[in-house]
Amino acid sequence: MKKYDMHVHIWKGKEERNMEAMVKAGELYGIDKIFVSGLAGDFPDLEDVNRINDYVLKFMKRYPDYVEGLCHVNPRYDACMDTLQRCVEDGGMIGMKLWIATFCDDPLNYRFIEKCIDYDIPILLHAWRKTVGQRACESTPERVANIAKRYPEGTFIMAHIAGNCYYGVKPVLDCENVYIDFCGSVFRADDLEYAVEIVGAKRILFGTDMPGSYLVSEGQVWEANISEEEKEMIMWKNTARLFYKEKVE
Repeated sequence: MKKYDMHVHIWKGKEERNMEAMVKAGELYGIDKIFVSGLAGDFPDLEDVNRINDYVLKFMKRYPDYVEGLCHVNPRYDACMDTLQRCVEDGGMIGMKLWIATFCDDPLNYRFIEKCIDYDIPILLHAWRKTVGQRACESTPERVANIAKRYPEGTFIMAHIAGNCYYGVKPVLDCENVYIDFCGSVFRADDLEYAVEIVGAKRILFGTDMPGSYLVSEGQVWEANISEEEKEMIMWKNTARLFYKEKVE
C-alpha cells in the first residue's frame, strides 16, 4: 500500500535537520510522498516567510519524486501574494498553508484563498480547540466552517481533527469542500474510527506532522476498525485525488 504523508513541516532554525529526518523516515517506513510546508513562528515577517519557503523549494529540487510543497504565507503582508505566485507558478508548489498568523476566516485571507481557487489548489488550515492555552489567532473548526461556506468552490483541509475529533468534525460535517487530517498528537484510540463513521473515509487524509512522530499516525490507521479499502483511501488515494486530480479506483 502506498503512503502519502500530506502534513509535514520544515521549521525555522532546524531546516537541514528536519529535511534529513524526513528523508530517513521515508527510507525506513516506505513513505512514497511527503507534502511539506515551512513554519517560521506564530507571526513570521516577510523575510522569514520567503526564507522558509525557499527551503521547501530546495527540498523539492533535491528529492523531486518524494517531496511536494505547500506555500506558507502570512496574510498580514501584502507581498506574500508575490510569494504565493512565485512558489506556485515558478516553484511548482501544489497547495497553500495557513497557520496562526490570522484566524482562517479573517478577511485578510480572502484574496489568498481566491488565488488558490484560481490555481485549483487545496488550502491546509491549522485548527485546534483547546480548553486552556488557545493561541492568539488559532482557528477553531467553527472558523474553518465559516471560510468553507464563504468559498464553496475552494478546497480546504482542516488539520489535526481540530485537536478533538468528537468536537472538531461536527462543525464541518456539512462542508463537503472540507477534508480532515488527523496528524500531530496522540489522540484517543477510536478517533479515526469515529471520523470515518461521521464524515466518511473519502474526506480523511493521512498526515503525521513530521518531524514529530510518524509511527503514531500510521499506527492509528492500522489499528482502526475500518476496512482495508478505507485504510487505503486514507493512506494515499484521497490525497492523490485532492492534489493530483487523479481518478483513483
